[in-house]
Amino acid sequence: MKFLILNGPNLNMLGIREPDLYGTLTYDGLVDYLKSEAARLGVEAEFFQSNSEGELVTAIQKAYGRVDAIVINAGAYTHTSIAILDALKAVSIPAAEVHISDVAKREDFRQVSYLGMACCCKFSGEGKLGYVHAMERLMQIVREG
Repeated sequence: MKFLILNGPNLNMLGIREPDLYGTLTYDGLVDYLKSEAARLGVEAEFFQSNSEGELVTAIQKAYGRVDAIVINAGAYTHTSIAILDALKAVSIPAAEVHISDVAKREDFRQVSYLGMACCCKFSGEGKLGYVHAMERLMQIVREG
């Protein structure tokens, strides 16, 4: 089983950006952790991070026919990007929405999730474990067909 793990804007700043909300784990540390967890789960994981909406759309499109599922933390694009929503809908690959912080307890504008309209599940406020829970749930969904 192969998963694409996508991270959007400012996630490359993990460990620096608002550590009270996002913790002190760096983006490289997150990727290393998730590689280890993916191996434990028997999943091949491919990682991509971009601060550019268009690059994220292209990564989703390129996933078509190559991956079984997508784990996506689109950062702020979650709340603004119809383009990412459309890309997820276009490829029809099972996708899970992930947020490190609990967006439900944050600003009003973070309560809208466009990409969530194309995702089968959401994990929020679980830190790095949200990604693992997303992979586990997507494994079930892919196996169930």
